[in-house]
Amino acid sequence: MIATIIVAVAACHNTNRRGADDSIEQAQTVNDTSAMVSEQDADFAVKAADASLAEIELGKLARETASDQRLKDFAQQMATDHQKVNDKLRSIATSFNITLPPVISEQRVGEQRKLRDKTGDAFEEEYIDIMVKDHDQIVSLFEDAVSDVRNVELQAFAAETLPMLKRHFEEAKILRDSISPLDTTTIQRVMP
Repeated sequence: MIATIIVAVAACHNTNRRGADDSIEQAQTVNDTSAMVSEQDADFAVKAADASLAEIELGKLARETASDQRLKDFAQQMATDHQKVNDKLRSIATSFNITLPPVISEQRVGEQRKLRDKTGDAFEEEYIDIMVKDHDQIVSLFEDAVSDVRNVELQAFAAETLPMLKRHFEEAKILRDSISPLDTTTIQRVMP
Protein backbone atom coordinates (compact mmCIF):
# COMPACT_ATOMS: atom_id res chain seq x y z
CA MET A 1 0.00 0.00 0.00
CA ILE A 2 2.82 2.43 0.83
CA ALA A 3 4.46 1.64 -2.52
CA THR A 4 1.18 2.44 -4.29
CA ILE A 5 0.92 5.77 -2.49
CA ILE A 6 4.52 6.65 -3.39
CA VAL A 7 3.93 5.79 -7.06
CA ALA A 8 0.67 7.80 -7.10
CA VAL A 9 2.31 10.84 -5.48
CA ALA A 10 5.22 10.66 -7.91
CA ALA A 11 2.84 10.39 -10.86
CA CYS A 12 0.83 13.39 -9.67
CA HIS A 13 4.02 15.34 -9.07
CA ASN A 14 5.24 14.59 -12.60
CA THR A 15 1.94 15.45 -14.25
CA ASN A 16 1.50 18.63 -12.26
CA ARG A 17 5.00 19.90 -12.89
CA ARG A 18 4.78 22.75 -15.28
CA GLY A 19 8.04 23.57 -16.86
CA ALA A 20 10.33 23.04 -19.76
CA ASP A 21 12.31 20.21 -18.22
CA ASP A 22 10.07 17.48 -19.54
CA SER A 23 8.00 19.17 -22.25
CA ILE A 24 9.24 16.72 -24.88
CA GLU A 25 8.55 13.69 -22.68
CA GLN A 26 5.08 14.97 -21.81
CA ALA A 27 4.22 15.47 -25.48
CA GLN A 28 5.62 12.05 -26.41
CA THR A 29 3.66 10.36 -23.61
CA VAL A 30 0.40 11.92 -24.82
CA ASN A 31 1.25 11.02 -28.42
CA ASP A 32 1.82 7.37 -27.50
CA THR A 33 -1.92 7.04 -26.88
CA SER A 34 -3.57 9.72 -29.00
CA ALA A 35 -1.54 10.56 -32.10
CA MET A 36 -2.91 9.25 -35.37
CA VAL A 37 0.58 8.67 -36.76
CA SER A 38 3.40 6.29 -35.90
CA GLU A 39 5.48 6.90 -32.79
CA GLN A 40 8.47 7.74 -35.00
CA ASP A 41 6.47 10.33 -36.93
CA ALA A 42 5.11 11.92 -33.74
CA ASP A 43 8.64 12.01 -32.25
CA PHE A 44 9.89 13.84 -35.33
CA ALA A 45 7.12 16.42 -34.97
CA VAL A 46 7.87 16.91 -31.26
CA LYS A 47 11.63 17.31 -31.82
CA ALA A 48 11.09 19.65 -34.78
CA ALA A 49 8.73 21.81 -32.71
CA ASP A 50 11.21 21.95 -29.82
CA ALA A 51 14.02 23.00 -32.16
CA SER A 52 11.93 25.72 -33.76
CA LEU A 53 10.69 27.02 -30.42
CA ALA A 54 14.32 27.29 -29.32
CA GLU A 55 15.32 29.18 -32.48
CA ILE A 56 12.47 31.62 -31.91
CA GLU A 57 13.43 32.24 -28.28
CA LEU A 58 17.16 32.50 -28.97
CA GLY A 59 16.48 34.74 -31.95
CA LYS A 60 14.49 37.15 -29.79
CA LEU A 61 17.24 37.14 -27.17
CA ALA A 62 19.96 37.80 -29.74
CA ARG A 63 17.91 40.52 -31.39
CA GLU A 64 17.76 42.33 -28.02
CA THR A 65 21.31 41.61 -26.84
CA ALA A 66 23.66 41.50 -29.83
CA SER A 67 25.36 44.66 -31.00
CA ASP A 68 26.50 43.37 -34.42
CA GLN A 69 23.76 44.34 -36.88
CA ARG A 70 24.43 41.28 -39.05
CA LEU A 71 23.76 39.09 -36.02
CA LYS A 72 20.62 41.06 -35.12
CA ASP A 73 19.33 40.61 -38.68
CA PHE A 74 20.17 36.89 -38.64
CA ALA A 75 18.45 36.49 -35.26
CA GLN A 76 15.32 38.24 -36.56
CA GLN A 77 15.31 35.96 -39.60
CA MET A 78 15.62 32.90 -37.33
CA ALA A 79 12.68 34.02 -35.19
CA THR A 80 10.53 34.83 -38.25
CA ASP A 81 11.36 31.70 -40.27
CA HIS A 82 11.04 29.31 -37.34
CA GLN A 83 7.71 30.84 -36.32
CA LYS A 84 6.44 30.04 -39.81
CA VAL A 85 7.85 26.51 -39.51
CA ASN A 86 6.13 26.01 -36.17
CA ASP A 87 2.84 27.41 -37.46
CA LYS A 88 2.89 24.97 -40.39
CA LEU A 89 3.88 22.08 -38.13
CA ARG A 90 1.17 22.96 -35.61
CA SER A 91 -1.42 22.85 -38.39
CA ILE A 92 -0.27 19.38 -39.47
CA ALA A 93 -0.06 18.21 -35.86
CA THR A 94 -3.64 19.30 -35.22
CA SER A 95 -4.82 17.29 -38.23
CA PHE A 96 -3.27 14.12 -36.82
CA ASN A 97 -3.86 14.72 -33.13
CA ILE A 98 -0.13 15.12 -32.43
CA THR A 99 0.66 16.98 -29.21
CA LEU A 100 3.61 19.36 -29.56
CA PRO A 101 5.58 20.76 -26.64
CA PRO A 102 4.26 24.17 -25.56
CA VAL A 103 7.67 25.27 -24.22
CA ILE A 104 11.28 24.46 -25.00
CA SER A 105 12.95 21.40 -23.50
CA GLU A 106 15.33 21.47 -20.55
CA GLN A 107 18.32 21.13 -22.88
CA ARG A 108 17.20 24.23 -24.76
CA VAL A 109 16.49 26.09 -21.52
CA GLY A 110 20.06 25.33 -20.47
CA GLU A 111 21.41 26.86 -23.69
CA GLN A 112 19.24 29.90 -23.14
CA ARG A 113 20.40 30.36 -19.53
CA LYS A 114 24.04 30.00 -20.54
CA LEU A 115 23.56 32.58 -23.27
CA ARG A 116 21.70 35.05 -21.03
CA ASP A 117 24.73 35.18 -18.73
CA LYS A 118 26.94 36.51 -21.52
CA THR A 119 27.31 39.97 -23.02
CA GLY A 120 29.23 41.63 -25.83
CA ASP A 121 31.53 39.52 -27.98
CA ALA A 122 31.15 36.51 -25.68
CA PHE A 123 27.38 36.60 -26.21
CA GLU A 124 27.68 36.94 -29.97
CA GLU A 125 30.23 34.13 -30.29
CA GLU A 126 28.18 31.80 -28.08
CA TYR A 127 24.93 32.60 -29.92
CA ILE A 128 26.37 31.92 -33.36
CA ASP A 129 28.09 28.76 -32.13
CA ILE A 130 24.73 27.54 -30.84
CA MET A 131 23.12 28.40 -34.18
CA VAL A 132 25.71 26.39 -36.10
CA LYS A 133 25.42 23.40 -33.75
CA ASP A 134 21.60 23.52 -33.58
CA HIS A 135 21.17 23.85 -37.33
CA ASP A 136 23.57 21.00 -37.97
CA GLN A 137 21.38 18.83 -35.72
CA ILE A 138 18.07 20.04 -37.10
CA VAL A 139 19.23 19.55 -40.70
CA SER A 140 20.06 15.93 -39.81
CA LEU A 141 16.67 15.52 -38.10
CA PHE A 142 14.84 16.79 -41.19
CA GLU A 143 17.01 14.79 -43.64
CA ASP A 144 16.16 11.63 -41.69
CA ALA A 145 12.49 12.60 -41.68
CA VAL A 146 12.41 13.01 -45.45
CA SER A 147 13.37 9.37 -45.86
CA ASP A 148 11.99 7.78 -42.67
CA VAL A 149 8.70 9.50 -41.81
CA ARG A 150 5.67 7.55 -43.03
CA ASN A 151 3.01 10.27 -42.81
CA VAL A 152 2.83 11.95 -46.21
CA GLU A 153 2.08 15.43 -44.82
CA LEU A 154 4.92 15.32 -42.28
CA GLN A 155 7.26 13.99 -44.93
CA ALA A 156 6.30 16.80 -47.33
CA PHE A 157 6.72 19.32 -44.50
CA ALA A 158 10.23 18.01 -43.82
CA ALA A 159 11.15 18.11 -47.52
CA GLU A 160 9.78 21.65 -47.97
CA THR A 161 11.51 22.97 -44.82
CA LEU A 162 14.89 21.32 -45.34
CA PRO A 163 16.31 23.81 -47.92
CA MET A 164 15.59 26.73 -45.58
CA LEU A 165 17.28 24.93 -42.68
CA LYS A 166 20.33 24.17 -44.82
CA ARG A 167 20.47 27.85 -45.80
CA HIS A 168 20.31 28.86 -42.12
CA PHE A 169 23.14 26.44 -41.36
CA GLU A 170 25.35 27.90 -44.11
CA GLU A 171 24.53 31.49 -43.11
CA ALA A 172 25.32 30.69 -39.47
CA LYS A 173 28.71 29.21 -40.43
CA ILE A 174 29.56 32.28 -42.53
CA LEU A 175 28.56 34.59 -39.67
CA ARG A 176 30.54 32.53 -37.17
CA ASP A 177 33.63 32.75 -39.37
CA SER A 178 33.24 36.52 -39.76
CA ILE A 179 32.71 37.06 -36.03
CA SER A 180 35.46 34.68 -34.87
CA PRO A 181 37.88 34.49 -37.78
CA LEU A 182 40.62 31.89 -37.64
CA ASP A 183 43.74 33.25 -35.96
CA THR A 184 46.30 33.08 -38.78
CA THR A 185 49.24 34.23 -36.63
CA THR A 186 49.69 30.70 -35.32
CA ILE A 187 49.67 29.26 -38.82
CA GLN A 188 52.15 31.90 -40.03
CA ARG A 189 54.56 31.10 -37.18
CA VAL A 190 54.54 27.40 -38.02
CA MET A 191 54.99 27.84 -41.73
CA PRO A 192 58.36 29.08 -43.08
